[in-house]
Amino acid sequence: MVEEVKAVVPESHLKKIKRNEEWDLAKKQELEAAKKKKLKNRKLIFNRAKQYAKEYEAQEKELIQLKREAKLKGGFYVDPEAKLLFIIRIRGINAMHPRTRKILQLLRLRQIFNGVFLKVNKATMNMLHLVEPYVTYGYPNLKSVRELIYKRGYGKLNKQRIALTDNAVVEQALGKFGIICTEDLIHEIMTVGPHFKEANNFLWPFKLKAPLGGLKKKRNHYVEGGDAGNRENYINELIRRMN
Repeated sequence: MVEEVKAVVPESHLKKIKRNEEWDLAKKQELEAAKKKKLKNRKLIFNRAKQYAKEYEAQEKELIQLKREAKLKGGFYVDPEAKLLFIIRIRGINAMHPRTRKILQLLRLRQIFNGVFLKVNKATMNMLHLVEPYVTYGYPNLKSVRELIYKRGYGKLNKQRIALTDNAVVEQALGKFGIICTEDLIHEIMTVGPHFKEANNFLWPFKLKAPLGGLKKKRNHYVEGGDAGNRENYINELIRRMN
């Protein structure tokens, strides 16, 4: 009888099979963990969004109540000073002073019709006064902030411009600050929270389109019938036309 010759499997091949099995197992465990985390996050995100909606509604009701009370007393209600600004660049680079160019670079307004959020303080207001002929700014409302972030929002992740199509992008960049979804990001920007600087820095400058119906006269100030400078709450109407 002829003895059966056993095929010798090289040790390197056995090691490779074992390593591949370990990798498959690790990948499977990782996917399961990610799935569980996503499910947990989804519930948390839903609850947070619900809480924010209640908060915004309560603020709106309080504002209406205060206005009614003031009217009954024969006075009028003065809104508290705004904490948030939205700045849009409306002019190009022709005949621009180097200092003005530098300030616009610091504000991240490198192109015409770029827009950014800013916190209202003495330093930012001084900078805005110096570049007023080249920009228009005002106080955005919740609708404007939400529409800008959802429609034209891009984040900065590993120095790359990434569309905010998934909450994972927000969590990866701002998770350490407790901002795990787009609604958290909107809330942080709108309320100018403790991590506003990080949240705003994560947002790439908004690239807006030319306003529908055009601009009136961008060389003149808004109060003179032009477009430049502070337009307070009327910035929301311009955002609608440019978004």
